[in-house]
Amino acid sequence: MALQEPAGMTAASQIYAALKRDLINGRFTAGEKLAINALKQHYRVGLSPLREALNRLSAYGLLEQENQRGFRVPALARAELDDIAQLRQRFEGQALEQALARGGERWEAELLAAYHRLKRADETPGDLEHWEQMHLQFHRHLLEPCGSRWLLRFIEQLHDQFDRYRRMAPANPAIRSTLNTQHAELVELALARRIEAARDLLHEHIRLSYEVAKEACRDG
Repeated sequence: MALQEPAGMTAASQIYAALKRDLINGRFTAGEKLAINALKQHYRVGLSPLREALNRLSAYGLLEQENQRGFRVPALARAELDDIAQLRQRFEGQALEQALARGGERWEAELLAAYHRLKRADETPGDLEHWEQMHLQFHRHLLEPCGSRWLLRFIEQLHDQFDRYRRMAPANPAIRSTLNTQHAELVELALARRIEAARDLLHEHIRLSYEVAKEACRDG
């Protein structure tokens, strides 16, 4: 796999982006120890930028660093997922309240555009990665005007951790259909500035997604 990331990125940034994407997508097995030489060969990258990327991913929480023994993919643990889901509900609910209080006409237009892109992706089920990207962009746009860069940063990290579980879980078409419907409802409530109802729906949206993601856990 040759790395093809945006021009101007360093080798370490390129391998970081590629490895991060593969870790979230489930290319590596939970608990798997990563073989440095195999990674160098697969991503066609040198040792120095690879180690820099692995250290960054360890600090981000998508890898575990073992003293003098390399890096391992974290296990999928129910207690950890519970914690992640609860924090998502708390932080995203707060960000949504702030976003609805601050968002203007430009944000409304961008949110509608993001929703329509997601809806079109819903209607093209064969391209799962495209849907994932449109789904991520929709949720980013929904919270974007909250006014707190740090809050958005924490939310993005929680999203990445949560998605690692969700993408490893078996598909649940019934819940997926409900989640898709809720995206339209979130837009309607956001545009109407119905803050309490929108927060309650987002809370339920995360809970339903959690019901799918928890099936990836072997410990309950």
